[in-house]
Amino acid sequence: MNLSISALISAMPGAIAQGLIWGIMGIGVYITYKVLDIADLTVDGTMCTGGAVCIVMMLAGQPMWLCLLCSFLAGMLAGLITGLLHTAMGISAILAGILTQMALWTVNLQIMGTPNQAISLNNYDLLVSLRYITDGGYPFYQNPLFVVSLFIIAIIAALYWFFGTEMGCGIRAVGANLNMAKAQGINTNLYKVLGLMLSNGLVALSSALISQYQGFADINMGRGAIVIGLAAVVIGSVLASKWAKNFALKLFCVVLGAIIYYIVLQIVSWMRINPDYLKMLSAVIVALFLAVPYWKSRYAVRRKITKTTGGGGDA
Repeated sequence: MNLSISALISAMPGAIAQGLIWGIMGIGVYITYKVLDIADLTVDGTMCTGGAVCIVMMLAGQPMWLCLLCSFLAGMLAGLITGLLHTAMGISAILAGILTQMALWTVNLQIMGTPNQAISLNNYDLLVSLRYITDGGYPFYQNPLFVVSLFIIAIIAALYWFFGTEMGCGIRAVGANLNMAKAQGINTNLYKVLGLMLSNGLVALSSALISQYQGFADINMGRGAIVIGLAAVVIGSVLASKWAKNFALKLFCVVLGAIIYYIVLQIVSWMRINPDYLKMLSAVIVALFLAVPYWKSRYAVRRKITKTTGGGGDA
């Protein structure tokens, strides 16, 4: 049993690293789900697009910074398509995301040429890789825990600044109250499109890092990604409900939510539970965390009624 616990502990850095990378994806989902108040399903397709672009460009010998930039731009383009389907064509946001996701399946196949593309980990200078955790001899600044943490700090700092600008406040206003934003003369369609572009750009960036971390991009790597993103957002929202009132802290809580999610998955894997149950367990985890705010509000109301009734009886 001690050996099993040691195996679990040794696997934790890898789980935390994956949680950090998926935390970037969670931040992208947070922008649409919480800030813009749109349920965007494009991310299941974008989650493959970013990785496909990154791996193919690396195979072509392009520099790392360009691979990441093009992945981010490819994600923004996917968000633009969803935004235009929603705003210019009057299609509901959910259906627009589904349509873009379906189209991206073909696009991703065309980008990679095959259902998957892999790279030889020893022939490329990767920004993040599992080997930097499992193999010894690498300096600390190559450890994914350090590298991705720097990415997250930079992304959250940039988003904190952006959402304080006029454009960022416009996106927040559209998500907070669409009718009021229209009454204030805000171009709501423009800000919806911008929010979707920014969200999917971050999702694709996360995908590019994941494809490096695991050494390949696969056509199915985005399947169910929205569940992981929502899990990170929901768990983060529950964690942030009491103390994280600042926007930047809320984003950090989303990343923490993704880490918790992957730690739970690692524990489930360590317990040798059938992998076929992982999707169901993921759905249960998300459902439970979604229910927590509702249960808390119901409990608060009942407690208030009880206090009120008790106070009236004492009088």
